[in-house]
Amino acid sequence: MGVALSSILNKREINFAELRDKILVVDGQNMLYQFITTIRQQDGSFLTDSHGNVTSHLIGLISRISNFLNKKMKLVFVFDGKVPELKHKELENRKKVKIEAQKKYEQASSEKNIEDMKKYASRTSRLTPEMVNEAKLLLEALGIPVIQSPSEGEAQAAHIVSRGDAYAVVSQDADALLFGGTKVIRNLSISGRRKRGASYDSVSPELIELSKNLNELGIDQDQLILLGMLIGTDFNPKGIKGIGPKKGIELVREYKDPEELFKQAAWDENFEIPWKEVFKTFKEMPVTNDYKIEWSKTDKEKIIDLLVNKHDFSADRVNSFLEKIESAEKQKQQKTLSEF
Repeated sequence: MGVALSSILNKREINFAELRDKILVVDGQNMLYQFITTIRQQDGSFLTDSHGNVTSHLIGLISRISNFLNKKMKLVFVFDGKVPELKHKELENRKKVKIEAQKKYEQASSEKNIEDMKKYASRTSRLTPEMVNEAKLLLEALGIPVIQSPSEGEAQAAHIVSRGDAYAVVSQDADALLFGGTKVIRNLSISGRRKRGASYDSVSPELIELSKNLNELGIDQDQLILLGMLIGTDFNPKGIKGIGPKKGIELVREYKDPEELFKQAAWDENFEIPWKEVFKTFKEMPVTNDYKIEWSKTDKEKIIDLLVNKHDFSADRVNSFLEKIESAEKQKQQKTLSEF
């Protein structure tokens, strides 16, 4: 879900040239979920191999990464670990929504209603452990660092960026800001043209800087977390009724004492769990310093075995992606030699 702060955040459109040679930490689950939601057939069904296995996530990865590497970006992927205790309720809510959407999709399918099939199909998207493991295998074969977070991937990504080991977190959600990520890039994997109804919108990458937004909003990091809690986070879904971003920022500015803030906002009338537990979850989210950011050479055999032999990808298409990746690697080597 992610915290719905976007409407009040300062976002700057950037171009790919600005990200050249920058280390970008990708929220792995977030990007894979984008792929399985958007990369589908015309009727909204998944792209699959001859055995019925979903391949949307792998198609998304190999195509996007070949483009990113050619634009000289240095990618690192972080994946979720143990689910925080407070997030289980949100996951249960999501499960119910997907079950209901699946019923509506099946009804639309029986009626051959293509528009409704597309509408409900994306709401049934579920990222399985097998999909995540295959994505990790592909990334490692591509020579891209994969980091396993102890808990929330966005918290670990934010931690890596805040330590100065990377330039920005790549995610569609603003949660990384609440975890202290100094820079977040949105729309990286969906840049270009995106269909909206009968027309297309132009989508460009956006940079969100934490310090700039805190200054413009007139709040500090802790108050940003409190603001997120008023609106709703994965740890207190839906937030407090009647409070959106604009109302929330007014309250956070007016009531400096969190106890008074949540009393005025009627927290106890909306949630059984104390606000301090949600706040503590953000402040004490487990992260690790035990990671390595090192790139290795592409293992063509492993990539072909996974995509072509196991999942029926076109050998020509995979080789085309590999040629783009090899070209990027050669240019990188040439640059290193010239600098030496």
